[in-house]
Amino acid sequence: MDILISNRGEIAVRIARACRELDIETVAVYSEADRESLHVKYADYAYAIGPAPSSQSYLNIDRIIDVAKKSGAEAVHPGYGFLAENSKFARRCKDEGIVFIGPSPEVIDQMGDKVKARQIMQAAGVPIVPGSEGVLNSQEEVLKTAEAIGYPFMLKAVAGGGGKGLRLVRSRREVSSAYRAVRSEAASSFADSRLYVVHLYDRECSIQRRHQKVIEESPAPGLDDRTRRRIGRIAIQGARAVGYVGAGTLEFLLDQEQTFYFLEMNTRLQVEHAITERVVGIDLVKAQIEIAAGGYLPWRQRHITQTGHAVECRIYAEDAEHDFMPFPGKIEGLRLPEGLGVRNDCGVYEEAEVPIYYDPMIAKLITWGENRVEAILRMRRALREYQVRGIKTNISFHQWILRHPRFMSGDFNTGFIDEEYRSMRKEELYPHKEIALASAAIAALHREHELTLGLLAKGAAEQSKWREQGKRSSLRAPGPPSNRRSWKRF
Repeated sequence: MDILISNRGEIAVRIARACRELDIETVAVYSEADRESLHVKYADYAYAIGPAPSSQSYLNIDRIIDVAKKSGAEAVHPGYGFLAENSKFARRCKDEGIVFIGPSPEVIDQMGDKVKARQIMQAAGVPIVPGSEGVLNSQEEVLKTAEAIGYPFMLKAVAGGGGKGLRLVRSRREVSSAYRAVRSEAASSFADSRLYVVHLYDRECSIQRRHQKVIEESPAPGLDDRTRRRIGRIAIQGARAVGYVGAGTLEFLLDQEQTFYFLEMNTRLQVEHAITERVVGIDLVKAQIEIAAGGYLPWRQRHITQTGHAVECRIYAEDAEHDFMPFPGKIEGLRLPEGLGVRNDCGVYEEAEVPIYYDPMIAKLITWGENRVEAILRMRRALREYQVRGIKTNISFHQWILRHPRFMSGDFNTGFIDEEYRSMRKEELYPHKEIALASAAIAALHREHELTLGLLAKGAAEQSKWREQGKRSSLRAPGPPSNRRSWKRF
């Protein structure tokens, strides 16, 4: 059995590793910009699928299906992003006799349409976030609904996800620009038997920039045990309501009173799946493959427990000091952290090029500890060991977050970065830079001082030839002793 991985970067490498452990050969696809990428080198076979823009390569269904048929792949794993939640792609795979490793096209349709998803979950008894009851087809409809539910509110495209097609609207004057942005992003980013369900507990994903997650952890520190058990039961209800098969994630919003509301369902493997794997001890990619091959879940809910605590930091090629702007380029040096409880899901290597065309995430760093404090301290240590030269990354930004008292307390929300980071001066955010500059200045003074002392010592040790010659002449010359004493004073 061969599996085609219709993705790139670290997730393509992650899937290929799981396949290799199952003795399954893999087929990689790549754009012109990814010809030398790690996932291409790691796979057993690799096929070019088009130019760098994702619309002409990783979102091109015809080319990917053509490669699957050409290579003889029996199944396709979409990873996350790109075509992972595209029902047309899943349906095309089904029509071509290729196994799509994920839920059915019908379920993707139901959960991908945020309005349908809300209606289904509400009917299944899942608490939902207050909002519009249907699709808002114009800016006027958005304004009318906003007046009814109040500001601020989130405006989300029906097919949005991954931070795309999503805007926070704080006042009436922001509606117009938010509406245009949401429509534009959604259009460009989303090429528009017996069932047994278990839950794998919870994750905390509130540390976000531009509505994209930056740090995740499991278990969620803000949940009490009673709420954790209830969310698990509600998640199972929701999955059963749509006949879900495969790995999926229900996302909820939690308020200060431990009341939670359904937000959306992601019908794919999540970016942060690694922290779940670490605390429950289950390889989710292997489980996906086995279920897609017709297998059954080998566990029951009573067998699944959380052990310890895991934290994940997404390593982005970006400049956190300049509004998280992407920073593509060549990786001139790379050193990954190691040690007990450290996992690297990396999609790059030394001398690799980070292209400008795709998401700037180059790796995920995961640490595990017996408790939250140990996991965080281990992550701090791992980040200090992490070295990337040639491009800018958000490693220093992660170090700042992991030392922030509010993060350490577990008392934070999705506004953390806006509230704590953007309002601070750069010297407050990165005091180590000032320390480094001061240290460099002190070191330079020490070197100058040592150089001066060295020259003096050298001068004292070396006899001048002119002086030596004068001494000899004086000893030879006749005269009273006072002349010689005068020479000694010279």
